[in-house]
Amino acid sequence: MNEKTLRALVQAGAVKRVRIIAEGACFHVEADTPNATVVAVTGKGTPKTWSSLDASAKWVRALGIGTAQLDVSRWQPGQRGLRV
Repeated sequence: MNEKTLRALVQAGAVKRVRIIAEGACFHVEADTPNATVVAVTGKGTPKTWSSLDASAKWVRALGIGTAQLDVSRWQPGQRGLRV
């Protein structure tokens, strides 16, 4: 789900929970809506990723979300990220 749509859902109160998921060396955001769990995507349709926790948390906060869960079970901070 792109940022504009996700922001509209947050403003409408339709987002129930947000998670910042660490996988490998990067982070992505998932949001639970009444119908499904969605992943934040870029304009090209690929998952939106960040290389740091603070950058992803700032983005979530800019959406108007004050609380998010953090899943670091698959985080490998020393792993080199792939640049595509």
